[in-house]
Amino acid sequence: MKRVLIITYYWPPAGGGGVMRWLKMSKYLPEYGWQPVIYTPENPDPSVIDESLLAEVPPEAEVVRQPIWEPYDLFRRLTGKSKESRFKSGYISEASRGSFKERVAVFLRGNLLIPDPRVFWVKPSVRFLRKYLAEHPVDLMISTGPPHSMHLIALKLKRYVKAPWLADFRDPWTGIDFYHRLKLTRLADRIHHRLEKRVLTTADGVTVVTPGMKRSLEALADRDIHVIYNGFDPEDFEVPEDSAETVKTADTVETASPEAGHFIISHFGAFNRDRNPSALWAALARLVSEIPAFGEKLKIRLIGQTDETILQQIKDHGLEKQLELLPHLEHREGLRVVGNSAVLLLPLNDSPNAREILPGKMYEYMALGRPILAIGPTGSDCEEIITQTGTGSYHSFSDVEGIQSALKKEFRRWQKGEAAEPPKEIEKFSRRHLAGEMIRLGTAVEWAK
Repeated sequence: MKRVLIITYYWPPAGGGGVMRWLKMSKYLPEYGWQPVIYTPENPDPSVIDESLLAEVPPEAEVVRQPIWEPYDLFRRLTGKSKESRFKSGYISEASRGSFKERVAVFLRGNLLIPDPRVFWVKPSVRFLRKYLAEHPVDLMISTGPPHSMHLIALKLKRYVKAPWLADFRDPWTGIDFYHRLKLTRLADRIHHRLEKRVLTTADGVTVVTPGMKRSLEALADRDIHVIYNGFDPEDFEVPEDSAETVKTADTVETASPEAGHFIISHFGAFNRDRNPSALWAALARLVSEIPAFGEKLKIRLIGQTDETILQQIKDHGLEKQLELLPHLEHREGLRVVGNSAVLLLPLNDSPNAREILPGKMYEYMALGRPILAIGPTGSDCEEIITQTGTGSYHSFSDVEGIQSALKKEFRRWQKGEAAEPPKEIEKFSRRHLAGEMIRLGTAVEWAK
């Protein structure tokens, strides 16, 4: 096998969206003749832990871990948080509008920790990997960010390593939704942009996850950027023969099928303040008022970390009775739970770069075959894919009437026990297929060298 070094902060037992892309890529790379060599922290500070994902690390993978120091304990001390607390997705957006201490912490993070709090891992990683790669050479090097400090490790290694380098952007750098909330000085802003451009122009190849990101980064770097989408793993949707109708969580949760019991609208994963779909809560309140049976059958199921502002708005619309909160679930278990929903909620961040966002959960929602209710800006990459695949309806942030109409239609279909239309042409988003696309690109870069 050829060897590919993958520099990533997120790796099991860490959970959440940041882990899935390269865990799944690594799972299928051996089928294409490549051995994944994972370089990752020994003691990271992730927002979510999911021990079940360790079982998906392929036996061919070589996982190399090195200690990391991160300043999160200092942040916890400064803001009065407990040592056990975790920083959920979207915490920058919330902290930038929080207490005085939180706002100071955000300022320090944006201006002193460039590009991110993992920057202290760059020098020791370069020092370690120079020696490691001299003794264990690789044929391709891939860095994946955020955190974009991973790209800086590869940038510094490039002068010592003959293998070509692919820089993989799962999210933008200076174009990310919370960048404007970092309270940056002009100097810090210039440094962020300078480092970003150095990575974009120095890497032998650059990949992104959406067409919108491709357009933005091509304009910034004046070079070709390649789109390798996120996707779904078909094996995640194989139901064991002995599976029960209930899913065990910290508390036993009844998961009725979408044809009986409750009309369940589910959201799976981190649900931060910038994704709060205010128009949805207004539309649901109207439907509850107009259709008594809708209010009796409705269940709003939110799985994972949910921001307090979202919960308060749900209560303000009189929907507290229909609300069901579940803790973070292991990945496959979470998919089983949301698979019992009538509608799958997919809100985008209400932020300047929202048109470029394709949430990772979108692909798994499509594979589940349940209707998706997506909410975001018009003309987005997400709207285009939802429309092309026929996997649901897409609405603007303020489209209360449209959301209400779509939910009424789905409720009537649910009452009749009718199945949703099967999705179209989603096989191209299979993780196995995408791993092949990635390695073909990496091989092309190698040949170009």
